[in-house]
Amino acid sequence: MSQSQPVIYPYIPNSTPKMKQEMLEELGLSEAEQLFSAIPAELRLHRPLNLPAPLLSEFSLSQHVGKILSKNISTEDCVSFLGAGCYRHFIPAVCDEVNSRNEFLTAYSGKAYEDHGRWQALFEYASMMGDLLNMEVVNLPTYDGLQAAATAMRMAANITKRKEILISGAIQPEKLSKIREYNGHLFGFKMIDFDPKTGLIDLARLKLALTSQTAAIYFDNPNFFGVIETEGQAIADLAHQNGALCIVGADPISLGMLTPPADYGADLVCGDIQSLGIHPQFGGGQAGYIASRDEEKYVLEYPNRILGLVPTKVAGEYGFGEVAAERTSFYARENGKEWVGTMANLWAITAGVYLALMGPQGMAEVGTAIAQRVEYAIQKLAELPGVAIHFPGAAHFREFLVDFSGSGKTVSEINAALLERGIFGGVDLSRDFPQFQQHALYCVTEIHTRDDIDHLVSALAEVLA
Repeated sequence: MSQSQPVIYPYIPNSTPKMKQEMLEELGLSEAEQLFSAIPAELRLHRPLNLPAPLLSEFSLSQHVGKILSKNISTEDCVSFLGAGCYRHFIPAVCDEVNSRNEFLTAYSGKAYEDHGRWQALFEYASMMGDLLNMEVVNLPTYDGLQAAATAMRMAANITKRKEILISGAIQPEKLSKIREYNGHLFGFKMIDFDPKTGLIDLARLKLALTSQTAAIYFDNPNFFGVIETEGQAIADLAHQNGALCIVGADPISLGMLTPPADYGADLVCGDIQSLGIHPQFGGGQAGYIASRDEEKYVLEYPNRILGLVPTKVAGEYGFGEVAAERTSFYARENGKEWVGTMANLWAITAGVYLALMGPQGMAEVGTAIAQRVEYAIQKLAELPGVAIHFPGAAHFREFLVDFSGSGKTVSEINAALLERGIFGGVDLSRDFPQFQQHALYCVTEIHTRDDIDHLVSALAEVLA
């Protein structure tokens, strides 16, 4: 194609010269350059971007993208012990079957009177989550669990009229980053150290940090290191004695085995539902939940949709309705409690399918299976020379911290060698936690067999020899 010929892009609508000219005439302009006249000349590039030539055929583009994707090594190709916020769990085939149905996959944001199947699916999701969490109110998802935690803190600050949140230091770095970015202009934070021997929150430091401005105490259970917080009731009691709220971040897949946070005093519970039938997708497939008791002070602070059942004019007949919809940006726009969009409702439907398939017994079984596999992995890895388990006396769920500092090798070197053997090693925490140089966070779920764990142990023995 010569330089003088215009490029017509098959993937960009209205890119033909004739159509471009018609659009300019409609705008009363003679050339496209006039559209950018408001941008100062010194801010403009004045040359084409240094990009490869466009691929104008679908076949060429498909080949090009295929070559790029072939460079990826996925967790389907290797045994993966990665976690730290995005997890591989067993996905029943029906989860993918249902969430790919057109009425769910393509639905935007219908109303109760026109979108019955979708509203029922979302209501059932919220109901089952409420049963699992032992809470009465569960919202439709936020974008992810990071936003859910940040939003729960906003809710607490609004309810208590206070301006400080205490946060356990055993928190996912990305979650802490989101909390600060999302709320830093609204209120302050104090980080509470965890006990270096147990991984549990330091209650003495927590008690000293409480002030009349403390809106809430936030901690994850299990925490970022996989340690199960056994002092949940004591933490909640300290918050309530000070007039503050207790917020707990909990992964719902743990709650078939662990006590729901509501049972040890949590006022707000939040987390991510990615573990409930949702594939890891380049770090995505995330959706956040928030749950509380059915009290007006909590309900009116939720930023997004809450579904309820309401009686109709026909006796004994019920329909779906939105609860206090005027608090949302759908109705109040800039005066809403917080901006929300379509969010991640498809994942709520998926999680609802997963919960319905598993039932109470299935959730108990998967939680127990994870805990058993974690304990086996901890015992086997602790036998390796130069390897130690950090927080060895703690109870763990799904993740645990492995100390390689006595091995003479870095986590980076170890992970590179493991990858050569078809294994993704744990997440290196050396950057985000300076006190954990050459420590890696390992994740074990119900999909890991005994052979997988033994394969990891034998591979590490070779690498560290």
